Amino acid sequence: MAMTLRQLQYLVTIVDSGSFTRAAERLHVSQPALSRQLQSLERSCGGPLVERGARPVVLTPLGRAVLPHARATLAEVDRAGSAARRVAGNRRPELRVATLYSVSFGVLPPALAVWRRERPEALLSLTEQLHAGDLQEAMTAGEADVAVGPPPVDWPGPVFPLGSEEFVVVLAADDPLTRRTGTHIRLTELSGREWIHYTAPNGLARILDYACANAGFEPRVAVRTQQTATALQLAAAGLGPTLFPANIVPVALAPRVRVPDPPVHRMLTAYTRGHPDALTAAFIDTLARHACLVPPHLPSASGQLGKVVEIPLQRRGNAGG
Repeated sequence: MAMTLRQLQYLVTIVDSGSFTRAAERLHVSQPALSRQLQSLERSCGGPLVERGARPVVLTPLGRAVLPHARATLAEVDRAGSAARRVAGNRRPELRVATLYSVSFGVLPPALAVWRRERPEALLSLTEQLHAGDLQEAMTAGEADVAVGPPPVDWPGPVFPLGSEEFVVVLAADDPLTRRTGTHIRLTELSGREWIHYTAPNGLARILDYACANAGFEPRVAVRTQQTATALQLAAAGLGPTLFPANIVPVALAPRVRVPDPPVHRMLTAYTRGHPDALTAAFIDTLARHACLVPPHLPSASGQLGKVVEIPLQRRGNAGG
């Protein structure tokens, strides 16, 4: 028996409502009719999707596997309807872009400025996530047309490489290391310092930990913050060094920036669920040409440094943001 859009909608509503009773009220159907549709969907899927009797509703492992695809399917149907209405009503095209907070600060603005000049008729909706795992889940659920972030893990759709962004160390203005000539610094020189670190929801926490571990030490913590921009301000105020995406550092702080040795890089990509339509393909092309991976006002890694530390991928839910 084939599953239907109605059944998928019922499953999503049950989960979002937290109970069969509230779901039936929201859908304006009787609870027995709702239960029959869910049972039909479960027969199509090969097993129970929710735990019977649990309050609030709890998904089974099979239900957790099916739910993201149900959301994505409903989102695609809604997108198709919106596209048809745009054509019929001559509405402006809209592109939904999902990314990470750290990427939205530095990598995207130059590309978005070009996109706006080249496509003034297109609306752009930008949503940010703290974590690469959350970004991938948002794409799976159909919440955006294209994602911009680290390469997704086990992704079934197209992935378009954008290049590698660099991370730099930001020091306080009175740090003795800023008076030393040269634009590079070995992370081991900062092993005894207390760092401005990131709380776990921010994927930059894993990047800092990984870079320091590669240099042979665990960073001591002065302050943890969830906000990427706050870390830069705290480092500039003298509370401790931090590791930061080079493309976010403003010109005024350039004298306080040092390139870590070995250099720390992170690959960035754009990815979609299926073959991108013309509007999405044009956006990805703009990204590839104009995304700011390393700003011109900061020093960049050179061939004399050690082997690049490329931040590795992790499974969904643990990937760096």
